Amino acid sequence: MITGAADDDPSGIGTYSQLGAQFGLAMLWTVPVSLFLAAAVEELAGRLGLAGREGLASLVKKNFAAPVLYFAALLVTAANTFNIGADLGSMAASLRLVIPVPFVPLLITITVVVLVLEVFIQYHQYSRLLRFLTLSLFAYIAVLAVVHVDWRAVISNLAIPHLSMSKAYLGGLVAIFGTTISPYLMFWQCSEEVEETEDLREKAQQPSPRRVSGMQVDVIVGMTAAVLIMFAILVSAASTLGAHGITNIGTADQAAQALKPIAGNFAGLLFALGIVGTGALAVPVLAGSTGYALAETLDWHEGLSKSLRHARGFYVVIIGSMLVGLLMNFVGLNPIKALVYSALLNGLAAPPLILLMLILGNRRKAVHVFRSGWISNTLVGIAFLLMAGLPIAYLVAK
Repeated sequence: MITGAADDDPSGIGTYSQLGAQFGLAMLWTVPVSLFLAAAVEELAGRLGLAGREGLASLVKKNFAAPVLYFAALLVTAANTFNIGADLGSMAASLRLVIPVPFVPLLITITVVVLVLEVFIQYHQYSRLLRFLTLSLFAYIAVLAVVHVDWRAVISNLAIPHLSMSKAYLGGLVAIFGTTISPYLMFWQCSEEVEETEDLREKAQQPSPRRVSGMQVDVIVGMTAAVLIMFAILVSAASTLGAHGITNIGTADQAAQALKPIAGNFAGLLFALGIVGTGALAVPVLAGSTGYALAETLDWHEGLSKSLRHARGFYVVIIGSMLVGLLMNFVGLNPIKALVYSALLNGLAAPPLILLMLILGNRRKAVHVFRSGWISNTLVGIAFLLMAGLPIAYLVAK
């Protein structure tokens, strides 16, 4: 559920809002596709963690040459750090809708608070409180009951892909799949299954079929929740922003207008709660997955269940990635536009990592008896081909 909630981070909210406003209902076909592909990729990541008893970077290290490992670690570090910066900037920008404080002090305060919570409080403890803030995202579902929605067109666009070879549309597809099937979620899901196994002190060499089934149910529930919100944001943005001629979202205030039909003058507050809540959940996941990737690559002790004293290098990476993300907001990037740029970067970084996972899922050395079946191989293979092909199509499009 935490992985699913983190999937709808500020980058996801910003990307879905922009694409819904810009293209209307034309990208709704990506909703069911995203559900199947994201669930398959996350299930594979979880199974690798359960069966291999190691994080994704450690598994890559044991099964591939060193350059492959360093390339994978570099990909996830670059994508995560940019995503952290975009999320922090959007959190500060959205809070300004309700708190009349300059952007920079808000940005620094948010960064310090999230960093202190992640380093000194176990993530699972404070996530229990923060995830209630993400309930504000369900306001997008309520919007659908208030505004005029052409449900016949919605069903048609859900069922039938509407493709365009324009550069803007293809770039939108890279972003929408990039923010839904993000590299950091793969590392996080895998590592959290390992940590949970350690917390439960399971001594069996291999997980029980019941444990694997439980993980699969978790993944399906989490991804279904994430994709339901994705659907609601796309349709509500198309029916409010797009319907009123706002096709290029440049400010938090513009993005918040999608919630105005149900929240009125409180739309800014509701939007800020959603952005801050999901951001406070997602930023630790982003920084944590970077920490896992680099710590495993460099053979450092790692884990959010460990103290700063026992996993110093791991926490140094987390602090460093947060500080670099903070500094990114001082180079003049629009904090709302940066959310979509982050999704694009994730879309470029994901395919090589999906391919590595696909190979690992079929190696007995990595997953023992829990090798991928034909359904997993088919869906993850499609995810790789789709996400590898879209950037190429984007580059050659006029």
